[in-house]
Amino acid sequence: MNNDLCSLTIAEAARLIGARKLSPVELTRAYVARIEAVNPQLDAFVTPTLDLAMEQARKAETEIAAGRNRGPMHGVPFGLKDMFETRGIRTTAHSRILQDWIPNRDAAVVTRLYDAGGVLLGKMSTHEFAHGGPSFDLPWPPARNPWNTAHFTGGSSSGSAAAVAAGMMPAALGTDTGGSIRSPAWLCGAVGLKATFGRVSRTGVIPFSESCDHAGPITWTVEDAAILLEILAGHDAADRGSAARSVPDVRSGLNAGIKGLRLGFLRHFSEEDVKVNDELRTATDTALGVLKALGAQVEDVRLRSLHEYYAVRVMLTESEQFSLHLKNLRERPGHYGEHFLGRCLPACLFTAANYLSAQRERRRMLAEMQPVYEKYDALITVGGGPAPHLDDHRQIGASDWWLKPGMGALGSVTGAPALALCCGFSASGLPLGFQIIGRPWDEATLLRIGHTYESATAWRKRPQLTPGAKVARTPPSDAGAPENLDEKFRAIAAQCAERAGLQLNEQLFAVLLEQTPSALALAARLPRDHAHGDELASAFTLS
Repeated sequence: MNNDLCSLTIAEAARLIGARKLSPVELTRAYVARIEAVNPQLDAFVTPTLDLAMEQARKAETEIAAGRNRGPMHGVPFGLKDMFETRGIRTTAHSRILQDWIPNRDAAVVTRLYDAGGVLLGKMSTHEFAHGGPSFDLPWPPARNPWNTAHFTGGSSSGSAAAVAAGMMPAALGTDTGGSIRSPAWLCGAVGLKATFGRVSRTGVIPFSESCDHAGPITWTVEDAAILLEILAGHDAADRGSAARSVPDVRSGLNAGIKGLRLGFLRHFSEEDVKVNDELRTATDTALGVLKALGAQVEDVRLRSLHEYYAVRVMLTESEQFSLHLKNLRERPGHYGEHFLGRCLPACLFTAANYLSAQRERRRMLAEMQPVYEKYDALITVGGGPAPHLDDHRQIGASDWWLKPGMGALGSVTGAPALALCCGFSASGLPLGFQIIGRPWDEATLLRIGHTYESATAWRKRPQLTPGAKVARTPPSDAGAPENLDEKFRAIAAQCAERAGLQLNEQLFAVLLEQTPSALALAARLPRDHAHGDELASAFTLS
């Protein structure tokens, strides 16, 4: 019975709770038992809050019995990526830097979930500061994929996706700067929603990049993602990126079908710009066939190369993150893990001209999307999968990251809403996923497409986990890690590190030096032909 309860969606649990056929205490107790049984092999939690969860469940049960039902999340458990501030509860960003930090406030979205009656099960594993991983040199191990614990979850909302897929909670919040909600959803077979930039508050979320940061849900179904969006959405004056938009009604139209909708498939992203594996390509083509059979009009469409969107995204996000961490990088760089440093340190190589070029090019990209939005109701890309083996953590973490674009880049640069969905499984039994990108502020259509596809397919199945199963804990070896032997970059790296005030020992300088050629190559991909009057994407006006 416990496993049956842990397979309920939010919508199903809400109906049972509302009909007094299920109590929040019973539901939460089932999730606690599930967590105790399978989390030891998944490492999805940094800080469980199981006693708090039972206390909140008892409060919810009392309120509901008194006729004060707050809605579909009342008495329903959830988790939080450990990037969200929680008052009185340790918030670490999965880093030694914040290992013992206890905030004195809740993030705005946490308050919204509490106000909706949600029950917090704990703070979930992430990559360090939502960037760089999976890492084996941090205080907590990386989360493991519930479909095969020897494999990666995707990042950086790693524990959130693993926990939802494994039935340890029906939903968890993640953050997404370059794909960090979507990637783990693809690799763990869950649903991930990055709403339009500005739709969901980021107040109280440990920042990565103000230009591209988002917060949003990872759930088991599209309907549940819609439930969470209606709770999370809303203007927040404390978040400078928050939009003064009304909360959208995204659930009422979920069952309206997609007949006649116009969908553009960005085939060149995955067949020319970054060639994906045959299993993922075939699964995505099959998904397109399902959408056509459901009445959508699907055709190939061509935008810029994915490399161009990625170069702009990385230049913005890495420059901003480097600035945020500069004080700690100067004073205690050894407190960070190697994978985080491999992505953050190379930003010292970038110039103000690089950053402003990326801002101007982003403005061009936003303008170019307007006729695309007029022609298409949504865009489709491949997503990700199957998940790589954790033994490949160096390659995943840093070594080819600078020049191998992720499929999240377009949605991150444009700020458009994006939905990650499962579209099949590999021969090895690992999930495969694809992406639907909507028009800005039109999450309703985006979720309708996803729900219609999900309802017509059979991919909502759970991984089989054996309670008490043992997982090898020996960290993968770094033997054979690539080394940068080209001395022509040493002077550049040393000069830039000195200019930034970094005092790196030999080991840490080697991390910077290894990534220097790739980071400079990425910077060289940015256009240099902007006119003097070209506007920045960060331009603003005061009222």
